[in-house]
Amino acid sequence: MRHYHFIVIASFLIGSAGSGLTAAEPGFERIFDGETLQGWSGDPKLWSVQDDAITGVTTDEEPLAYNKFLIWDGEVENFHLRAKVRLIGNSNSGIQYRSKHLKDEGEYVVGGYQCDIHPKAENNGMLYHERGRGIVAKHGQKVIVDNAGEKWITGTTGPVQEIKLEEWNTFEIIATGNKLVHKLNGKVSAQIIDHHEGGRLMKGIVALQVHRGPAMRVQVKDVELKRLPAGGVLSLTDAPIPTDAEKVAGRKPRARPKKK
Repeated sequence: MRHYHFIVIASFLIGSAGSGLTAAEPGFERIFDGETLQGWSGDPKLWSVQDDAITGVTTDEEPLAYNKFLIWDGEVENFHLRAKVRLIGNSNSGIQYRSKHLKDEGEYVVGGYQCDIHPKAENNGMLYHERGRGIVAKHGQKVIVDNAGEKWITGTTGPVQEIKLEEWNTFEIIATGNKLVHKLNGKVSAQIIDHHEGGRLMKGIVALQVHRGPAMRVQVKDVELKRLPAGGVLSLTDAPIPTDAEKVAGRKPRARPKKK
């Protein structure tokens, strides 16, 4: 009987290794099968599966007029998402969540919350509001956005992590109500409480980004999603802005590129 158990376990491990996938942790579901882009929508000239990973590539020969996205055919509200990512090129990428497909803005255009994947350490793992409020919280910051949309730094998540983006790194997003937490390789990179009802996002789509500009190659694998119970919205009474908080200086919104 022990010999039989060994065979079963060994067969499972060999099968997992052959597919390039490991078993998902209980409570998590795979939203990328490791072989195809089934369940995802995007420009086939930009997106494919290589090395058992979702792969987005842009070239200098065919530059993008605007950022484009690979969109998962599902919607999230409260959730925990994690994925392994590597990025090559002098550019950046991101994982969109609770976002919207802006069909009138161009082909495969998305706006909303983004966990940034960026070569600049202070921007890597930050919260960026694509086609919205811009940078909300940089890497290393705890931020509260008040009900008027003003951003306040209330503390630090720890030292800014220096990593090699061309190697595999694990990015995580945990969204519960209006509290958002980004993690990089298991450590919190940004923490946000968003009280701004006119700007915050409570549910929406998940998408991956290829960025306009220099040629780039982004790869994403082991994409796992765990849905969390609804609720959890904090009020200003529950999460007030400390008296010693530092107000973030406002900046003009970046102009949107014109559609061609």
